[in-house]
Amino acid sequence: MKKTNKSKQLEKMASLLKCIAHPLRLEIIELLENKRSLCVSEIVENLNVEQSVISHHLTKLKDKEILKSTRDGKNVYYEIAMTNLSSVFFCIEKVAAAK
Repeated sequence: MKKTNKSKQLEKMASLLKCIAHPLRLEIIELLENKRSLCVSEIVENLNVEQSVISHHLTKLKDKEILKSTRDGKNVYYEIAMTNLSSVFFCIEKVAAAK
């Protein structure tokens, strides 16, 4: 069965939602929305989680092109690549807060 453009779009949406559907990934995204760009050690310090765990989640987010990174010497800085992501967060927060 051939996939339609709509079904491909829905698969991509589901994949993105699946990727961000982890509390720590949501925290990382929220932190980067507030701080713009941070290196791994700054993210570790802000979230008080082991560096290896943070790196794992950053890789997942980067693979889905939710985050992008730039290298400056020994440091790798991460920032939000999907500029519309805050709209998704806003909608999810409204739904989660509804009774």
